[in-house]
Amino acid sequence: MPVAKSALRYGAVAMTLHWLIAAAVIANLCIGLYMADLPRADPSKFELIALHKSIGLTVLALSVLRLVWRLVNPAPPSPAGLSPWLKFAGRGMHVLLYFLIVAIPLAGWLMVSVGSQGHPTPVFGLFGWPSVPILSDMSRSAGHPYHEMFESAHVWLAWSAIILIPLHVLAALYHQFVRRDDVLLRMLPGTRIRGNA
Repeated sequence: MPVAKSALRYGAVAMTLHWLIAAAVIANLCIGLYMADLPRADPSKFELIALHKSIGLTVLALSVLRLVWRLVNPAPPSPAGLSPWLKFAGRGMHVLLYFLIVAIPLAGWLMVSVGSQGHPTPVFGLFGWPSVPILSDMSRSAGHPYHEMFESAHVWLAWSAIILIPLHVLAALYHQFVRRDDVLLRMLPGTRIRGNA
């Protein structure tokens, strides 16, 4: 499998980043929904929050890498015979998903940076992710409105992803099983494309 994309499919780098980010985002959405209902006194909540932060910061790093890779290696062309409306909808969906995979963890990072006094966020216990300096230097009282703002953004963006991800999956299944244009196979390693996509 080539590293870069071809005329028919994505390359190994794009596929790897896509599936790593997808798995991490879905895992983090599930963790976020689960831990939101846990009482503060639950001993597992602190560990889940630490895991949620670690996964989120990993998604942020991988998503920036994916965006850079996408700029250097544009997506394969749309399938032949695709209506202008479906092309527009597909591009719009991808733009929104790219925005969300960066914006959700970014809002989380900004939120945990507020009032942290420069303490880094541990990432899987391996290293510390630095806080945003301007935000971390604020006192808790001064930073509280910013913390609330970033937290609200984080939650609303996450709910947007919870809506958009199933739509993205349904669109891929529609292409594969209704239109039969192999759009789904372009992102699956080890598959064979018929050449009409």
